[in-house]
Amino acid sequence: MNRRDFMAAGAAAIATLPFARGAAAQALPPHLQPALITMRQPLPPGEVHVFPDHFQLFWTLPGGQAWRYGIRVGRDALYEPGQYYVGAKKEWPSWTPTPDMVEREPEKYAQYAEDGMEGGPGNPLGARALYLFQQGRGDTYLRIHGTADVNTIGRAVSNGCAGLTNEHIRQLYAQVPMDARVVLYPKMTTA
Repeated sequence: MNRRDFMAAGAAAIATLPFARGAAAQALPPHLQPALITMRQPLPPGEVHVFPDHFQLFWTLPGGQAWRYGIRVGRDALYEPGQYYVGAKKEWPSWTPTPDMVEREPEKYAQYAEDGMEGGPGNPLGARALYLFQQGRGDTYLRIHGTADVNTIGRAVSNGCAGLTNEHIRQLYAQVPMDARVVLYPKMTTA
């Protein structure tokens, strides 16, 4: 098999992956659609890197490659850059707003302060969630999670978490193991 045939076969195989043809991917602009890319500057494999100004998350692979996903990020000062690790993973997680969320927007969150919300399609954490922890701090209450609202991808609208479409978080969730390193880079611009 020559190089051209090899590349064509590889491209065809990638095109058949579920997230390459899903409804959520089709609703997003090309730079926010999932893609297997070669990094300009390779990062260590097996890590999650979030670049908030570009609304992109990268799951790094050997050989300088990565899966790129479009995301939404935390608005204003709610986005918290830093180094984290995946301390828990949950499918269709339950959700309870943090006290800060209730204080900021009681009209929106107070009703869920006591009992939270069961997991399911209407839950703010979506289909899957990666829980971000820090050494010495434990659970930071930051998540990389799903959302049913595709229109929020590419925007700074959340309470600090990074969000992917439910379709895309299912794919990422299956790849990222417990204890994987996660880097949330600082915002260079205000959104």
